[in-house]
Amino acid sequence: MPKTIRELANELKVSKQTIQYHYQRLPTKNRQKDSQGTNMISPTAERIIRDKVAKPLVAKNQQMGSKEETKTSKENNELIATLRREVADLKSQRDKQLATKDRQIDHLTKLIDQQQKLQLATVEKNKELTAHVQKLSGLLENSNISKKKLENDKKYGVHKNKLKLNNSWWHFW
Repeated sequence: MPKTIRELANELKVSKQTIQYHYQRLPTKNRQKDSQGTNMISPTAERIIRDKVAKPLVAKNQQMGSKEETKTSKENNELIATLRREVADLKSQRDKQLATKDRQIDHLTKLIDQQQKLQLATVEKNKELTAHVQKLSGLLENSNISKKKLENDKKYGVHKNKLKLNNSWWHFW
């Protein structure tokens, strides 16, 4: 539950100015205000501020008596628990980000595979069309050669018939 700067200062036994100082240096995403405009400290921001303020407190408390050392141990245990929660949160965020990136990589891999298949199909189609065009060109050339041959045959065919006639005429003599 969010706390005010005064509540956190009383809890940590430091001045409000100390909490205010650390609060103002937090990233804007960790700063909150309630409906009345009062600065509220979220649990995440509280952990960060506790980490920063607890270090000097540990040194002060070690100079005090054994009762204070017990409190320091409690604070350390709380700090450890807070840090473990924060590490778990960060690991969870990292895992989510990695899963998202894995899905994106899989999607892009599929797209690349599809593109390569389309490219291969296009190349094959081009080869087929090229072979077809060459075949048609060959037929056209053969047709032109046949026409020329027919024209030549017509020209020379008349002479052959005359030769045959002549040959035929001599044949009878």
